[in-house]
Amino acid sequence: MPFLSDSLSRISPSPTIAISNAAAEMKAAGQDIISLSAGEPDFDTPDHIKLAAKAAIDRGETKYTAVDGIAQLKAAIVRKFKRDNNLDYAPNQISVSTGGKQVLFNALMATLNPGDEVVIPAPYWVSYPDMVSLAGGTPVTVAATLANEFKITPEQLEAVITPATKWFIFNSPSNPTGAGYSRDELKALTDVLMRHPHVWVMTDDMYEHIAFPGFTFATPAAVEPGLYNRTLTVNGVSKAYAMTGWRIGYAAGPVELITAMRKLQSQSTSNPCSISQWAAVAALDGPQDFLIERNAAFLRRRDKVVAALNACPGITCPTPDGAFYVYPFIEGCIGKTSAEGAVIDTDEAFATALLAEHGVAVVFGAAFGLSPAFRISYATSDEDLSEACARIAAFCAGMT
Repeated sequence: MPFLSDSLSRISPSPTIAISNAAAEMKAAGQDIISLSAGEPDFDTPDHIKLAAKAAIDRGETKYTAVDGIAQLKAAIVRKFKRDNNLDYAPNQISVSTGGKQVLFNALMATLNPGDEVVIPAPYWVSYPDMVSLAGGTPVTVAATLANEFKITPEQLEAVITPATKWFIFNSPSNPTGAGYSRDELKALTDVLMRHPHVWVMTDDMYEHIAFPGFTFATPAAVEPGLYNRTLTVNGVSKAYAMTGWRIGYAAGPVELITAMRKLQSQSTSNPCSISQWAAVAALDGPQDFLIERNAAFLRRRDKVVAALNACPGITCPTPDGAFYVYPFIEGCIGKTSAEGAVIDTDEAFATALLAEHGVAVVFGAAFGLSPAFRISYATSDEDLSEACARIAAFCAGMT
């Protein structure tokens, strides 16, 4: 329509949200649907966090707050970074927003100009390239292949950096693959970045606490202190604390950048929900032992799904290091026809036919920038995962 902005044409609706909504509509219409598309834990928010929110309501903490977070939450975030990552920040280096997505959006909108490039490893979270494009920048993707366990190499990073590169967006453990970079692997990447002082690092650490045996989480500014003054370390309470609907994300970085992000937020959403902020204080400062039990459940589910998918004809499913996703490759299915006649010429065709014929909702790999593959979120019940995997196996077995 002629009155819509040109910038809107540079982005697309989130594929993960679109598929989740489609699956929900089919289920509401009475169809037998198992949705493995949503990236959120199926666990409830821990009781001590909910109690803190109720107490905040009872205290009348229901007014506007400082634009980018109450002092108590910023102090809790400072403690978290010191405790978990050995990173020292002051409260004026902290920004709190309505979810990690807004933190990333604010940073890109506050820093990108036309012609600026942002390096993004693929597969990537679906929103990274669109946010870069909306902010006027140019996304530059680098393929993290199955052969390299979905991780880019230092040589690949070096090859794509140009004088126009402004940001390198980094996510480990990864959405959608669950791949995690070891400290040594990360150090090799930061060594490259140290040779290019004009490139800033935006590290999305949202899955920090969902890590499995054999993998130890590390974050760039801690691995390479020389990057401290040009790194925005992003995190939140959504995934580890099962608080997706509370909408609290946060970041730490240089004062000048945080100030610019605050300025932008002051003219958009203003402060995050006051009650959610007090709940986040309890999440960060409260007991963390429940994470061990929940990670054990995620590990059990991971192993179940990986084994089941690798038994399916045409599918190769690597074992992720963290998060709650698998990203199986389906090269062996491309070019085949489903039992009901659907031609499987792309991973989107695979996902569409799987939903239509067997009632399993997954997200096709093209949405994440690397095909042919699909993403499964195994943050759901063991029963649903077993049934979904059985349906995927039947779908693959029926192909000719």
